[in-house]
Order: sequence, then C-alpha cells, then structure tokens
Amino acid sequence: QVQLVESGGGLVQAGGSLRLSCVASGVTFSRYTMGWFRQAPGKEREFVAGLKRSDWNGGNTYYADSVKDRFTISRDNAKNTVYLQMNSLKPEDTAVYYCAGTGKFLFGSTNYESRLMYDYWGQGTQVTVSS
Repeated sequence: QVQLVESGGGLVQAGGSLRLSCVASGVTFSRYTMGWFRQAPGKEREFVAGLKRSDWNGGNTYYADSVKDRFTISRDNAKNTVYLQMNSLKPEDTAVYYCAGTGKFLFGSTNYESRLMYDYWGQGTQVTVSS
C-alpha cells in the first residue's frame, strides 16, 4: 500500500521560509517521479515543482514560473523523502500543498505539470503566508 505523508506546513510572515517534507512508504522511492502541487481556496490544484526518478539519467527538475528561484525541490532516497524548500514566501503562496508520485518516466514540463500523470497523492499540508 502506497502512502505519501506531508509535513512542515504552518503560518509564516511574508519573506520567510518553510521546508515541506513528504515521506513515502510502500514504494521503491528512488524509482518514483515526485512532484509538489498546491491548491488555494476557490482555485484549481496547480503544479509547483517536479523531480525525476533517481535511477534515470534523463529528465529534469521543473518549477512553476511563479516559484522559480524561490522554491527548491530535492529528495533523500535513503529517507524515502522529498522536500520543498520555500524561501521569500509571499501571501499568494498560501495554499494546501500536496505531494504526488508516480513510477512513470515523465518527459517535458507539460507532463510534470499534469495532475493526471501522478498516481499517488498525500493528504496535504496547509501553508499560510501573512502580509
């Protein structure tokens, strides 16, 4: 049984930082493409960042334009964990953040950005940025 469990959300002032974690179980983690999405109230869930499988020399790391140069996605395969380091946070970053994973090899930003490409999702963690 595959499980993804996020943590690290909270309330932070604009300009501050948070690091989200997502621990995976029931999978060979290094063989999973991982992503972070977010959903603000009244809005659709949107792509934030994606990271390729570790057993593949192809692929890349992708970011939404709105978070580029502020957020960093990374993984620690020994801990079955994917991280999202969020710096210079803005009120518009307020949302529930979801971790997602798939065993697929994803090619190109369009596929990383598509919710349909991911097979497993966490329950989400709330991030609130105050102005």
